[in-house]
Amino acid sequence: QVQLVESGGGLVQPGGDLRLSCAASRSIRIYAMGWYRQAPGKQRDLVASITNGGIKNYADFVKGRFTISRDNAKNTVYLQMNSLKPEDTAVYYCNLGGENGFWGQGTQVTVSS
Repeated sequence: QVQLVESGGGLVQPGGDLRLSCAASRSIRIYAMGWYRQAPGKQRDLVASITNGGIKNYADFVKGRFTISRDNAKNTVYLQMNSLKPEDTAVYYCNLGGENGFWGQGTQVTVSS
């Protein structure tokens, strides 16, 4: 069992930046990690993922704006979000081990003027 705790969400104006963090209760070194998001009335979508070897993958709708990274020593994964748009508004979830793995409780990101 592992607990994932997200932080860093909030309200930001369009064009602004946020950095999300996800702290795990145990070592993440051997696991792929990911960030997903779910907007009201929509399905949960993959935003970005990073393998245990550091290979990154991004959804087309965030390429060039978001960056995923990991710090295995801190058991933490990050999502740097730049140039935020209103359509980025959603609850963002941290994931360990893929869709059948473990999930955090989510953190709300709202992009609005």
